[in-house]
Amino acid sequence: MGLRSPHLSHVLEKKPPVPWFEIMADNYLHHGEIPHRALEKMRARYPITFHCLGMNLGSTDTLDDGYFKRLSELINHYQPQWISDHLCWVGANGLQSHDLLPLPYTAEAVSHAASRIQQAQEKLGHRILIENLSGYLRFNQSQMTEWEFVRAVVEKADCNLLLDINNIYVNSENLRFDPYAYIDAMPVDRIKEMHLAGHLRTDGILVDNHGSAVCDEVWELYRYATARFPRVPTLMEWDLNIPDFEVVWDEAKKAQAVMSGVPSVA
Repeated sequence: MGLRSPHLSHVLEKKPPVPWFEIMADNYLHHGEIPHRALEKMRARYPITFHCLGMNLGSTDTLDDGYFKRLSELINHYQPQWISDHLCWVGANGLQSHDLLPLPYTAEAVSHAASRIQQAQEKLGHRILIENLSGYLRFNQSQMTEWEFVRAVVEKADCNLLLDINNIYVNSENLRFDPYAYIDAMPVDRIKEMHLAGHLRTDGILVDNHGSAVCDEVWELYRYATARFPRVPTLMEWDLNIPDFEVVWDEAKKAQAVMSGVPSVA
C-alpha cells in the first residue's frame, strides 16, 4: 500500500500485516524532524520503497544535483527496497509544471530519456524503476506506439519498469488502443512492480485521479498482467477521497488474491 498521512497513526498503532509500504520520497526531502520520526518507526517495522515525482527525467533542463543529493541521503538513511519515478517531465527552463507531462514517442525522445535515466542511476548508485504515464493527448510527431516507446526507453537505459495497470487502461480508453497488446509488448524481465488505482469517468475522457476503488475492467487487465508477469509486487494507490485504512487494505488484499491465482476478486 501507499502510505498516506490519514493512515499513519492507524498503521503505527495496529501494525497491520501489510507486506510493504510505498513512501512518497519527495515529501521527506525538506521536512523537519517530526515526519522523520514517524518514518523511522515505519521503517523499523515494514519494508519500504521510494516513489519520486521530481527527477524530471524527460526534461531538457540539467538534472538537479541538489535534488539528487538530498534523495541520495534519504536513500542511504532509509534503505528502500527500490526507487521509482515517472517517464515524463515536470518542468523546463527552471519552471515547475506541478504535473507529470508526456513525451512524444520518437527515437530522439527515447535516446534523450534513456540518457537522463542513466545519469540518474549513476547519481543515486541504484538501478531505478520508471513508471508509464497516464495520457490525454497524442503528439503528431510520434513515430511509435506508447508501448514501443516505453520498452525502447527501458531497454536503452538499462533500468526497470513500474507498470501502472490503471494508466494503461485509462490511456487505452482515451487514446483508443488495445490495452492487452500493451501488456503483451512489455519486457517480462524488466517488470519489478505494478500499480493499481481507481480513476474518474467523465464525459468523453477518463481521468487518473486515484480517488476510488479499482474498476472491473482494470481488475481484468491486472489478471491478464499477472499471468504474464507472475508474482510481481503490486501497490494499491488511493490518493484522493482517501477512505478508512481498512477500505484500501481490502483492495490491496484483492490484488493479493489475484496474484495468488484465486479466480474471483468479488
